Amino acid sequence: MTSAERPLADQHIVVLLGGPSAEREVSLATGAAYADALERLGARVSRVDPGRDVAQVLTALKPDLVFNGLHGRWGEDGCMQGVLETLGLAYTHSGVLASALAMDKARSKAVLAAAGIPVPGGGLFDRHDVARDHVMQPPYVVKPNAEGSSVGVFVVREGANGPPRDLAAPDWAFGEEVMVEPYIPGLELSVATLGQPTGPRALAVTEIRSSTGFYDYAAKYAEGGSVHLLPAPIPNAVRDRAMRLAELGHASLGCRGVTRADFRYDDINDLLVLLEVNTQPGMTPTSLVPEQADHAGVSFDRLVFWIVEDAYARKRAGGTA
Repeated sequence: MTSAERPLADQHIVVLLGGPSAEREVSLATGAAYADALERLGARVSRVDPGRDVAQVLTALKPDLVFNGLHGRWGEDGCMQGVLETLGLAYTHSGVLASALAMDKARSKAVLAAAGIPVPGGGLFDRHDVARDHVMQPPYVVKPNAEGSSVGVFVVREGANGPPRDLAAPDWAFGEEVMVEPYIPGLELSVATLGQPTGPRALAVTEIRSSTGFYDYAAKYAEGGSVHLLPAPIPNAVRDRAMRLAELGHASLGCRGVTRADFRYDDINDLLVLLEVNTQPGMTPTSLVPEQADHAGVSFDRLVFWIVEDAYARKRAGGTA
């Protein structure tokens, strides 16, 4: 392999993977995929499963770049980004503010709505109140306000006798406030977006059909848990609308690098609603972003190299997102 084919040959890159969040196993898979690609691109890679001593570990390693493969709280919500900013290290994906904002569902919905993006209704409630009685007429969805990968999500169907009692369990670990939103029937759609100097560029639209009827944790990451239809078999006007809203969501939250916007599309009433923007989407063998990149003619290794270049560009510009 020539030096041109190994463009990161002089770089020492730390890949953060694992971590303490509820999405640890997904992060281990994502981080491994990143690290393998970076090694194929010629980089010297140090794989770090971070603990509370991560600042000392990174200071000792002295990397040229930190490739953040963490998911969920602490790794994706602005905390790790703050550590990396303090250490003066270049790092991938969104910065402190965008990461914290996107992870907080209530606050990100407010920003998205202000930008003119349709979002679900509902609001924040105390988990014990939600467990005690219906806070809105079923069907509705209950989710932690600051988790990803559909961790801790419940769908309360029409005609349900009561709310999810698990919300009041002593071992509930996903915060005292939960987001309750009306359930939107129809299709599950997802759009990957790459940040560009000229503005965000959406890659494609995937329709996700879950084997369980809901795109939960198992459907996202278990083999055979879901079927991805790419390109989504939807009208061109709906495809264009989803891609435009994904780009607008990426920009309005101040994201950098690659993001993934998740939508529900009520095809009976032609209602397209943006559920959330993921600032560090999964890169496992069943993940959506690598599929969309490949569909757009971008190999996984090329996508990883682009993420590295984007991180260096932000470092040179001296700004955060």
